[in-house]
Amino acid sequence: MTQLLLRWIAPWLLAAPLACVAQAQGKLLLTGGVSSIDGAAGGGLSPWAVTGSYATTGQIGATAYFTRLPVQDYSLSGYGAVVAFGERAELSIAKQDFSAGATGAALGLPGLRLKQTILGAKVRLGGDAVLDADTWMPQIALGIEYKHLDAGGLAPTLSALGAKRHGVDVYLSATKLFLAQSTLVNLTLRATRANQNGLLGFGGTANSSYSLVPEVSVAYLLNKQWAVGVEYRVKPDKLNPSILGDALREDDWKDVFVAWAPNKHLSLTAAYVDLGRVVPGIQPRRQRGVYGSIQLAY
Repeated sequence: MTQLLLRWIAPWLLAAPLACVAQAQGKLLLTGGVSSIDGAAGGGLSPWAVTGSYATTGQIGATAYFTRLPVQDYSLSGYGAVVAFGERAELSIAKQDFSAGATGAALGLPGLRLKQTILGAKVRLGGDAVLDADTWMPQIALGIEYKHLDAGGLAPTLSALGAKRHGVDVYLSATKLFLAQSTLVNLTLRATRANQNGLLGFGGTANSSYSLVPEVSVAYLLNKQWAVGVEYRVKPDKLNPSILGDALREDDWKDVFVAWAPNKHLSLTAAYVDLGRVVPGIQPRRQRGVYGSIQLAY
């Protein structure tokens, strides 16, 4: 049933940016955020309460993106799309391809690649980031992400660890734009069981319950086309301890980013990302790298 659902929804969402070329150009530059690694509109690491594209009331907009993040021992590629229904709601899809590099070889799985599909939905509950900029009211949105992992040859190991290959994240985001100070602040609270964002499955024998973890983003608008900022994403630790001891202990993620939008159809994001130690029992050094993402908006 899951596979049938993915096959039905995925082509529609990926084609939507071309099918929904509307004059969805009502917002200010960068106020729709960029594409997060999970597909939802926001920062690179975390979703915000904003909806993707520049669609306003009565409009349908869309974005498509491609992301690349190489770090010392791994690499992640991702692409996806968002369809936004005004400033009220959005649907998203993201596809991730993670190369395990030398870690896969050390596990006896050379060439191991972990592939994940993420279907998301977000609805604005209240507030308006721009119109309420002179008040203390943030824009608030509720989101859900369904994640499905193709673990390849790692599947038996994940089963032994008690990690499932599919899971659901639920999050609540509050985004506040201080227009006079050219500053945007976002706080997201995520209920999740994902290990390494789902790339190592969901839950484990030691802890299969949901954790509520915060994610914080702060962006400063240098001018109408440029923004710089930082993000910090707290991670759950569901595979620690496990039958492998603390070899799978999970660290928080953080980045420093710069985003440039020369117009409302294109934005480029670059960031210095620190993913902490990923599978420290095999690769003990911290995984750092430069993240790049391109987004097209309609």
